[in-house]
Amino acid sequence: MGEEQQTIKQSFFKRKDIEISAKRYLQDALSAMALGLFATLLMGTILAVLGEQTANLFGDNAISAFLVEVGGIAKQGMIMGAGIGVAVATGLKAPPLVIYSSVVTGAMGATFMGFGIEYSGGPAGAFIACALGAEFGKMVSKETKVDILVTPAVTIVVGGIAAKLVGPAVGWCLMKIGAAIMAATVWQPFLFGIFIAVVVGLVLTAPISSAALCIMLDLSGLAAGAATVGCCAQMIGFAVASYRENGVGGLVAQGIGTSMLQVSNIIKNPWILVPPTLAAAIIGPLATCVFHMTNIPVGAGMGTCGLVGQIGTFTSMGFTLDVLWKVILLHIVLPAVLAFAIDRIMRKIGLIKDGDYKLDL
Repeated sequence: MGEEQQTIKQSFFKRKDIEISAKRYLQDALSAMALGLFATLLMGTILAVLGEQTANLFGDNAISAFLVEVGGIAKQGMIMGAGIGVAVATGLKAPPLVIYSSVVTGAMGATFMGFGIEYSGGPAGAFIACALGAEFGKMVSKETKVDILVTPAVTIVVGGIAAKLVGPAVGWCLMKIGAAIMAATVWQPFLFGIFIAVVVGLVLTAPISSAALCIMLDLSGLAAGAATVGCCAQMIGFAVASYRENGVGGLVAQGIGTSMLQVSNIIKNPWILVPPTLAAAIIGPLATCVFHMTNIPVGAGMGTCGLVGQIGTFTSMGFTLDVLWKVILLHIVLPAVLAFAIDRIMRKIGLIKDGDYKLDL
């Protein structure tokens, strides 16, 4: 009887496309969450900064004011949560009614405060609320004749409970972890400059979201600066090291797109991960100890993707010639030179061969 019940349970989960696994949540759902963040918080930040900078350059004008207004709305917590809700529900392969209801659960997850916790869930709360709401919504979807009532109700109620009971606590814990990392970076900038640059850079190349991680940790200051150069080292490093195989298309796809494109090649030959990672380990402490680079959470985990990391740096440090040359040196020139040099050494000793970086572009 136990085996029969287990079989029925597995059949139900398979029919509902519910998969309790690290891949489903840390890869599919978290990567989708990053897209929701980009479409709301990150894009809102870019538009607002663009409006502010053009107003500084050309004086107050209607276009700059409009960009600031639009960006400000896109950055709002409730809007961000709604974007995360739709993205995560889509990543979890939820049916339409569940996806539409996840607009609400995501917004609740981002803005609800818990009992006795004077802290809203933020991006982490939105992720948890809409993930739980979506999975329960999928369970009841099309199981009754009043699906149009039952599915949204279950999705919103379960998501709301998670948003109130779980999200704020998780958000608070992540904020405290982020604060500890930032404090440790100030206390020991050399070691943590290496650690953060390497770890966040590797997360960016892995099929999970470094942007979502840095935003959930609320990473800023020197720690965010180290995270940024680590991501830049991966993106620019892979783009330059693989230029022989992938040409200009690969340079652009990886340099301002994502180094995640190399995941399948890394599995075939893990040695190709060494040049950009070692470059990150070298540049990280330079960013924290010598050049004192900082960033904001929305730019920390983006590297050169859409130049969001650079926009975040200018937002944090100001747009001056001094900051500009530091950004060019640490975000572009050093990652390119170091990764290229290390790659050539490894090619000469036979650890990396022609074709190891080849992408199907």
